[in-house]
Amino acid sequence: MASYRPCMHPEKVAELIRAGLPGALVVVQSEDQTHFATRVVSEAFVGKRSIARHQMVYRTLGELVGREIHALSIEALTPEEAEAR
Repeated sequence: MASYRPCMHPEKVAELIRAGLPGALVVVQSEDQTHFATRVVSEAFVGKRSIARHQMVYRTLGELVGREIHALSIEALTPEEAEAR
């Protein structure tokens, strides 16, 4: 019997991140609704190292990471960094 793993829609993941990081620009992509790639641009990241930025994003998703969200890649940028790319 195949194991059941609940799926998350990418827009729901984006909504959760936006709720936890107000004002953030968030893009979430997923081909299978369990592995996600995120791009988060937020003023809240200014002065923070990469690990702290990632932790901030993970906190917005809570227990969903490791359950409905099996894998998450994060690109966490300040507005200035995003503009430079």
